[in-house]
Amino acid sequence: MIVCGNCVKLSSASWKLPSPQRVKRPVRPSLPKIVMKKQPPEPTEELELVGDFRLRVKRGREKLGLSHKDLGRKIGEKVSLLRKIESGKMTPDHKLASKLEYTLRVKLLAPLSEPKVPSTHLPQLRKVTLGEVAHVKKKTEVTKEREQA
Repeated sequence: MIVCGNCVKLSSASWKLPSPQRVKRPVRPSLPKIVMKKQPPEPTEELELVGDFRLRVKRGREKLGLSHKDLGRKIGEKVSLLRKIESGKMTPDHKLASKLEYTLRVKLLAPLSEPKVPSTHLPQLRKVTLGEVAHVKKKTEVTKEREQA
């Protein structure tokens, strides 16, 4: 470094880089550990929603003393969605129904009441062919001629 004569008198022969000062950061309080609860079982497709699901959800929520807001936080859903389910304006899918079952300890999904199997005992209806129509028409003409004669 080049300096004037007056400044040289003020300096020393060796120059040291000042040590960086340690910045103290505020200590954050430790957050509580999140304990993972057992997840509700995954629903299978052989289950259907019970008819009175809205009443069961409402009774289960009231029995546990939960508000819509509390229940929404617990299962990770919106309050408006829960209100629509309880009013019957919306039906929950299998995943949401299983979450509600697990949290409220109510039964919302039941086995299918009637298996969806096509019945084989019904006779197959077949369509009339053009030949059959002509044969019937011919017979009616012959019978009319006999009646006239």
